[in-house]
Amino acid sequence: MGAHHPAAPGDGVEPDWRARLRAQGYRLTPQRELILQAVTTLRHATPDEVLAEVRKSSSAVNLSTVYRTLEVLEGLGLVRHAHLSDRAPTFHAVDDGHEHFHLVCRKCGRVSSVDVEEAARFLDALRDRRGFVADAGHLAIFGECVRCPTDEETQ
Repeated sequence: MGAHHPAAPGDGVEPDWRARLRAQGYRLTPQRELILQAVTTLRHATPDEVLAEVRKSSSAVNLSTVYRTLEVLEGLGLVRHAHLSDRAPTFHAVDDGHEHFHLVCRKCGRVSSVDVEEAARFLDALRDRRGFVADAGHLAIFGECVRCPTDEETQ
């Protein structure tokens, strides 16, 4: 998707997300571009983490701008959020054709993205048996990595 690879100056190709912003009546500001790029670079990030990444390039952005911009970008379908911890929501860029959910290890904090197709039978059963269409992009499953040491191994 264009959100991951901004066009190089002068190449004549406008990334899809820029066109989507304009089509919805939003101006393409340097702050919006920096924030989307930060989400893309960080892969999974809270608004505070996005702000820290943006501040590497610009001090003209504050936390309220990050929150407002993330809301706009989510409304346009360019980013999504999930609750991967008890902290603020975690945002990630939307990849065309790659809807995913998250596995979160309670021990090491590792977050893994899993293609929604791996949960297709479960999601189909929810729809067919419960009449419920799940939004898997917001799904986070908590557990433990098999690679994390057990309690007996850490003692």
